[in-house]
Amino acid sequence: MSSPLLVIGNKNYSSWSLRPWLAMKVLELPFEELRIPLYVAGSKEQILRYSPSGRVPCLIDGAVRVWESLAILEYLAETHSQLWPAAPAARAAARSISAEMHAGFANLRQHMSMNVRKRHPGKGRTPEVLQEIARIVAMWSDCRARFGAAGPYLFGRFSAADSMYAPVVLRFRTYDVELPAQCRAYCDAMLALPAMREWIAAAEAETEVLEKFEPYG
Repeated sequence: MSSPLLVIGNKNYSSWSLRPWLAMKVLELPFEELRIPLYVAGSKEQILRYSPSGRVPCLIDGAVRVWESLAILEYLAETHSQLWPAAPAARAAARSISAEMHAGFANLRQHMSMNVRKRHPGKGRTPEVLQEIARIVAMWSDCRARFGAAGPYLFGRFSAADSMYAPVVLRFRTYDVELPAQCRAYCDAMLALPAMREWIAAAEAETEVLEKFEPYG
């Protein structure tokens, strides 16, 4: 039986692609990776060969095709139960903050777009972005305080919620966002993950420049 295929975009820019990729790496699931550079001639047509939405990521596992980051994480969790916290209260909180990340934080996405290679300290701090950062800090702090005793991640052990917030960790690194000590320690733990280091190294080796994700030059 062949390994699943995960179709992703540019590692420097594609926050959505990072989420399931990271989870599969941390879970040590074998998979093949197909990277399709985004926003270039023919990329949409190439992605549509794999993803019915025309967007990445998309996971193809035999006859099963799953697109959207959170849906892929849920699919993985069905066969790897450790991807969500075991306790019902923690699992409910993890799903809630993951859904909030999936649906929200539009200002953070716009003004602090993911760009692993660059450093833009002080940029992107509109009042709306600062409000969203405060919300993320409040969620992270609450999760760590209530559920984080068993390890350095949001719910102690690595979970789907950490996959969902991995691009935020990289954004905070790029824009040098000031964080309280507990949240900074969480970011440090995420950045120390071998899978995150692997993604960062690959992103830094990419040469594509997408102007729409380079608002600060």
